[in-house]
Amino acid sequence: MVKMAFSLTKFSNKVVIFVFLIVFLTPSAVVDAKPATFLQDFRITWSDSHIRQLDGGRAIQLILDQNSGCGFASKSQYLFGRVSMKIKLIPGDSAGTVAAFYMNSDTDQVRDELDFEFLGNRTGQPYSVQTNVYAHGKGDREQRINLWFDPAADFHTYSILWNHHHVVFSVDEVPIRVYKNNEGRGVPFPKFQPMGVYSTLWEADDWATRGGLEKIDWKKAPFYAYYKDFDIEGCAVPGPSSCASNPSNWWEGSSYQQLDPMAARRYRWVRLNHLVYDYCTDKHRYPVTPPECVAGI
Repeated sequence: MVKMAFSLTKFSNKVVIFVFLIVFLTPSAVVDAKPATFLQDFRITWSDSHIRQLDGGRAIQLILDQNSGCGFASKSQYLFGRVSMKIKLIPGDSAGTVAAFYMNSDTDQVRDELDFEFLGNRTGQPYSVQTNVYAHGKGDREQRINLWFDPAADFHTYSILWNHHHVVFSVDEVPIRVYKNNEGRGVPFPKFQPMGVYSTLWEADDWATRGGLEKIDWKKAPFYAYYKDFDIEGCAVPGPSSCASNPSNWWEGSSYQQLDPMAARRYRWVRLNHLVYDYCTDKHRYPVTPPECVAGI
């Protein structure tokens, strides 16, 4: 198990000793210090001229212009766990742009993937976030919500929890989507392939805003998105083969196998007030309701 969200700076000697005892005497725990810079645990996948390190590498700026977008990925892959990032999206007129934060198995045919896609919009219109789940190569499970705040005004935390029971997409600890493990009903669930952590900023004005009706206004370019506080807690692959099946991993604990009452209330609030598209109710695409929608997602 790898944990990258820790710092011992400015701790008193007593606290350092306590943390040492907790970290090094806890069974089955391997804890690494939080990376000092972005590039310690991530690599730039394309257009390194469009990614700038800030604050000594503890934050980054992604740039989209008419020449290129950009992207980055984790150096390792993980099998179950939680990943989160704080992101500040493109302000103002961002129509036609997409900032994506996702996990991907990096396989061609039988792909597993868990997506956040932030869809830009015209000034004053709500920012939408689309989620999607690929399992065993089958995707097309899009859901979309309008965010209830301005995600370009400040950083907000976006996270994916992935265990044997479900996948939970959350915004500032508010769950916005739950994809349950319904393998017993014949619904595929991603559990065999490790996935890397990725992010991209790119042009998608053929579909991103109002189905492609709103195009990028390149006069507003360059477009900027900001990321910081990268946090990955999960079973790194390659690593101990027993890690992914270890029930003592915190993300497999009983309190993470379903939403607690408060999280369930927040989830219902999001679904009632901010859900604007759900493939489960799209009868044009799915005249027969997908089985996971019948089973409860």
